[in-house]
Amino acid sequence: MEEAITLASTGRRWHTAAGRPDPLGASVVPGGVNFAVTSRTARRVSLVLTRPSDGAVVAELPFRPEHRVGAVHTMTVLGLRPEECHYGYRVEPGPPPEFAAASPVILDPYARELAGSGPWGARPAYRSVIPAGPAFDWGDDRHPDHSAEDLVIYEAHVRGFTRHPSSGVARPGTYAGLAEKVPYLRRLGVTALELLPVFEFDETDNTYASPDTGEPLPNYWGYNTVAFFAPKAGYAADQRPGGPSRELKSLVRACHAAGIAVLLDVVFNHTAEGDHRGPVLSLRALDEAGYYLLDADGRHRNLTATGNTVNANHPAARAFILDCLRHWATEYRVDGFRFDMASILARGEDGALLAEPPLLRAIAEDPVLARCTLIAEASDATGTEQVGSFPHFGRWGEWNMRYRDAVRRFLLARPGGVAEFATRLVGSPDLYPGRGAAPSVNYVTCHDGFTLADLTAYDHRHNEANGEGGRDGVPDELSWNHGHEGPTADPTVRRRRARQARNALLLLLASQGVPMLLAGDEFGRTQHGNNNAYSQDNATGWLDWSLLDGEDGAALHRFVRRCLAFRRAHPVLRRLPHPDGRDRADWPFPQVSWHGEEPYRPDWSPGSTLLAVLLHQGATGAPDRDTVFLAANVDDRPRIVRPPEPPPGTRWHVFADTAATLGRDAYPPGHERVLPAGPLTLAGRSTTLLVAHPVH
Repeated sequence: MEEAITLASTGRRWHTAAGRPDPLGASVVPGGVNFAVTSRTARRVSLVLTRPSDGAVVAELPFRPEHRVGAVHTMTVLGLRPEECHYGYRVEPGPPPEFAAASPVILDPYARELAGSGPWGARPAYRSVIPAGPAFDWGDDRHPDHSAEDLVIYEAHVRGFTRHPSSGVARPGTYAGLAEKVPYLRRLGVTALELLPVFEFDETDNTYASPDTGEPLPNYWGYNTVAFFAPKAGYAADQRPGGPSRELKSLVRACHAAGIAVLLDVVFNHTAEGDHRGPVLSLRALDEAGYYLLDADGRHRNLTATGNTVNANHPAARAFILDCLRHWATEYRVDGFRFDMASILARGEDGALLAEPPLLRAIAEDPVLARCTLIAEASDATGTEQVGSFPHFGRWGEWNMRYRDAVRRFLLARPGGVAEFATRLVGSPDLYPGRGAAPSVNYVTCHDGFTLADLTAYDHRHNEANGEGGRDGVPDELSWNHGHEGPTADPTVRRRRARQARNALLLLLASQGVPMLLAGDEFGRTQHGNNNAYSQDNATGWLDWSLLDGEDGAALHRFVRRCLAFRRAHPVLRRLPHPDGRDRADWPFPQVSWHGEEPYRPDWSPGSTLLAVLLHQGATGAPDRDTVFLAANVDDRPRIVRPPEPPPGTRWHVFADTAATLGRDAYPPGHERVLPAGPLTLAGRSTTLLVAHPVH
């Protein structure tokens, strides 16, 4: 039944009718616009229509009780054109009251676009936008559908990737600017681009100020979501209605055309609403207990160190998260997700960890998400760490933080480092028994911590610019400055740092599992010792592309590109099953064998400083035979290593030697130099990778 409402303030007569409960949010229907919003606890919900030009309220239309479908409040506003109005909701709580009066005008949690949120740096005045306009033209877009053995992830910040003047793009700091760099990523050899948060967030939401200028610092990284279905408008060059959505979709399409998958870093562990002191943006007004963990007194449980914690396994929050993931997988065609502080998603309504969290199972088994890569940061702010024990339901992979720590300890020659890293090198079978190496996302650095260049140049964090007295960030990064803190012209220190960076990269790309690179590490990007640059929207947080023009940056980039090509050319480095040491008929070697200065004599003692491993697959003479030998010396002194004899009919060739001069530190695959007869000399703090090629 249609109802007419005349507003005295405008004289306009609004006609409304019963709406549909699905889809949630605002959607154009024949004759008008349908609105649907879920609230189990509200006594009354009203639709607030606002003027697009200034946000002034033009109508407040109550949802009629008889049009409510279960917990979904529905309404169709007849004759409403999408461009006429923006909108929001006002909620009057039911008993027990969460607020003394009706809420402010809140955002639609299912809003697919927000007005008043861009350009970057502007103080937001958020309003939900009614989606309209033609469908995006995806053309012949196809998902890359890389299998796990072919994934090489590259983690990047949308704005920081091209905001520096040296980026050379036409629209720096935007989705479009990043799209201009897709050919660079393809030439580098990565196969997946993992983007730091792109859901709408408020970059002005930071309580700290610059100690130098007194100016407020930004929330640059964006781990504080305001709207889960809307793209970050400040990352778009096109600020017209629908512009951010089109621009982000164009970026995804460009990546797919280059064979690069797109993964999104998503934050479902907390929101920008904070606790009782924070802003009421949407979920707190609609169903605070359904979306947030509260204690017996109704206070927010803060397991994320942000003020609130999402009640992820409550039916209301669970449905919302699943709808959000499906939206990005279908509307934006993204290929997967990395879940920030994913241990929160494994907690029940009492905050305790669950053995079989319903949300994680639902995500793993959802048919719409069946092709998506799922990666958990298996920890949270309570100190919980679930690496290797995160509930995976056969689908979930993990950021392998134990790999990160093991490779760093090994490179520092810490006691027990050789044995520990050997396990990580072959895909962490102790963590993922029966699952192979696919769940292990291996990395040395990520956005959270030192860059690789800084890992070799600083013993201590230098975070004073963050306005927290230098106390934020991880205090011990297992880093080493090689004798001088920070930049230096000393050629010996610089040479040692360059060698150590190459050691880390070569070991990473020779390890079983899915490797992940931090953007800019391939050419020596620095954050000047800041290991928590979440508030640094400046040269500290941006990639300085001019480093590629220097001899050091160009040489490191060439080294990484060749290592990626070598990994791509050698299945033995990419195999997913964990290798074993069993002898096989017609195979000259087992899948993995461990060595020392002499063949088959590894040193597993706590004080060992030499790791030597032979990785093999295939029968003698078979076309798919693949054999490599990796030796890493973390002692300051040179070591003499005698590799095992190569398979019959082959000779050892040197692919990489991190102690060699620039240009000879790695060779193009298929053009490796022959290893001279005799033993192999490993310089101090160096790594060598050999490959067996047929004798011609």
